[in-house]
Amino acid sequence: MGRARSLSSAPPERPAVTPTGRSAVLTAALTVLLAALAVASLFVGANPVPPADVAAALGGAGSEEAAFVVWGQRVPRLLAGLLVGAALGAAGALIQAFTRNPLADPGILGVAPGAALFVALGVAFLGVTQPIEYVWLACMGAFVVTAGVYALGSSRRGPADAVRLTLAGVAVGAVLSGITTGLTLTHPDAFDRMRGWNAGSLLGADSDALAACAPLVVVGLALALFIAPALNSVALGDDVARSHGVRLGNVRGRTIVAVTVLAGAATAIAGPISFVGLMVPHVVRWGVGVDQRRIFAVSMLAGPALVVAADIVGRVAAPGEVPAGIVTAFVGAPVLIALVRRRKASAL
Repeated sequence: MGRARSLSSAPPERPAVTPTGRSAVLTAALTVLLAALAVASLFVGANPVPPADVAAALGGAGSEEAAFVVWGQRVPRLLAGLLVGAALGAAGALIQAFTRNPLADPGILGVAPGAALFVALGVAFLGVTQPIEYVWLACMGAFVVTAGVYALGSSRRGPADAVRLTLAGVAVGAVLSGITTGLTLTHPDAFDRMRGWNAGSLLGADSDALAACAPLVVVGLALALFIAPALNSVALGDDVARSHGVRLGNVRGRTIVAVTVLAGAATAIAGPISFVGLMVPHVVRWGVGVDQRRIFAVSMLAGPALVVAADIVGRVAAPGEVPAGIVTAFVGAPVLIALVRRRKASAL
């Protein structure tokens, strides 16, 4: 009787929080954080504009100087951070699911090196100087190099698989990065104009470039969400995916197109920004589980939050502004070390 009474008086176990519940909480928290960062991005900067003047400029009043700083610099930088972060976050989630490697990055397909090479060629030999010209060269380079990587990763036995694509992408990316560095060293005067872009900066965000890249980012995000359910099956292995009725060749092709569009557009806007596509999906996976639909959705919020926060920190961290790409590298390197030292990395 005493034992039965002690058992009956034991406190009931608390129900475990489901991945759906964690995803909802994380989405709400990231939404609030992103809204706060957006406001801070408009009010914080290297140019000391009083908050009252910033508010007046946003309302269409105030001085011309404040209006130029807010509408000519800070608003384009904010929009660029939102687009670049969402694109890189989703591209990272796609490539990690596609390769079944939680430490994969969009750069392994050669997207960023290809975009950087074409921009370097344009600057060195075509006299390219305007951001809107960078955009089309970067997008062209991303598509051409990705197509080349896919061709190299293919074989007579069938279409390219994740392992061959990764090896081909890493090899091609290393070669292209070396060529880009050589062009930069042999044409130093020409590359002074794109130094900020090459470091991954939002400072030179141009309204024309944003207008040209925004449709690409929207299309890429829509395609990522559309193929997410199929990637849940692909993550379990090719045989399981086939048994679920997934057409692997179709899914692989659409995944490569989406990654190329997203990473190419992000590189065109702000240059090569590292660690966002690697870090964001991996951290998000800790909170929402392995469902690719939730990973993509939350990564589209976490990516912009990281890029906008890095841009804000870069504005105030030093007397001269630090590009967002350098800030994300400083943040991403310790996170990557922590991931490597974990006993059990989060699985796909």
